[in-house]
Amino acid sequence: MLTLKTLRDDPQAVVEKLAIKNFDAKPIVDRVLELDSLRRSLQTESDAILSQQKTLSSQIGALMKQGDKQGAEKVKEQVAELKAKSGELLKKMDEAQAELDSKLVLLPNTPCDLVKPGKGAEDNEVVKMGGPEVQLPEGALPHWDLASKYDIIDFDLGVKITGAGFPVYKDKGAKLQRALINFFLDCNTAAGYKEVEPPVMVNAASGFGTGQLPDKEGQMYHANLDDFYMVPTAEVPVTNIFRDVILPCDQVPQKLTAYTPCFRREAGSYGKDVRGLNRLHQFDKVEIVRVEKPENSYAALDEMVAHVEDLVNKLGLKYRILRLCGGDLSFTSAITYDFELWSAAQGRWLEISSVSNFETYQANRLHLRYRDENGKINLAHTLNGSSLALPRVVAALLEDNQTPEGIIIPEVLRPYTGFDKID
Repeated sequence: MLTLKTLRDDPQAVVEKLAIKNFDAKPIVDRVLELDSLRRSLQTESDAILSQQKTLSSQIGALMKQGDKQGAEKVKEQVAELKAKSGELLKKMDEAQAELDSKLVLLPNTPCDLVKPGKGAEDNEVVKMGGPEVQLPEGALPHWDLASKYDIIDFDLGVKITGAGFPVYKDKGAKLQRALINFFLDCNTAAGYKEVEPPVMVNAASGFGTGQLPDKEGQMYHANLDDFYMVPTAEVPVTNIFRDVILPCDQVPQKLTAYTPCFRREAGSYGKDVRGLNRLHQFDKVEIVRVEKPENSYAALDEMVAHVEDLVNKLGLKYRILRLCGGDLSFTSAITYDFELWSAAQGRWLEISSVSNFETYQANRLHLRYRDENGKINLAHTLNGSSLALPRVVAALLEDNQTPEGIIIPEVLRPYTGFDKID
């Protein structure tokens, strides 16, 4: 979340920056500053009363030694009145702090200066395109028909077992999933990311730390009895490794990678967006997460974008990279680059990765800090990216590599699949 110092220093700048996200922050910012002023004035008054209490309390003993019991009793009455008043002030301070905290978490992260205004996806900026042109054979099929033809993904069986959006991968389809996961993890670890295997359920504190709560509560599956949430992405448990941590200077940066299944309710999705693998409730994804010093985080972001681009190029897929406009930027992100693959059989672009810098927004919620060379404690910057989300990668691989003889497996995956063709 945004720091109080940021709001105090230049509230108008915060309002103007959040307007780029099409968010009217002024009422919340004004109220937060009002509550902050009230809390601080109450604190000043409380400190004065405590000082007065201390002075009077020291007089009681002296009066008793002098034998002035009546005077001592009067002072005791004054101290009791001050204690009661102090209690009232502390209660008001707690109430002001609670409301301040509840308002502060409603403010999204401010976008960085590279982010342009815009209403939604139609205003995103294409910054790069790459990969080979796709030449489909006559009678080319979309991936859901290919999955049925070669019996590698069973969508109906998933509906029977659980419901729509929970496919069953079979035979070479299951092996392709495993191959992609291992390939992505191996590429990530070769690039210096340390692999971890986190839980796929998290508590509410973890959801709050990375910004899924309270913003995306309705999009997560919730185990009510234990108050646990199924992870929507490995970003949540992996970033929370550093919750309430002060990293020594020589332990920054941190570079981690993890594979997890991901669970998203995807409420409101419909039509062509949910056909086949286009949008699922459970899917596999490999994630990269970084903790950086503020002065290095944008260089790290560029490295992450280049790394994801390298993965896509190794798979031989046509892609484009977009810089999201303010209106399409997530609640927590300061800047995001999306990767999309071209699905020639569907005639549309499919998002496969988001690479984001959150600057100090998540770190402030997580209390994630580092100690610099001078011993000063600062908020870190957090970043993450999909490298990669599997469903739409699989969709593009199946569609773009189909031939009359079968689906050709990219050469880099063959050591992982053990086969070079699905037929």
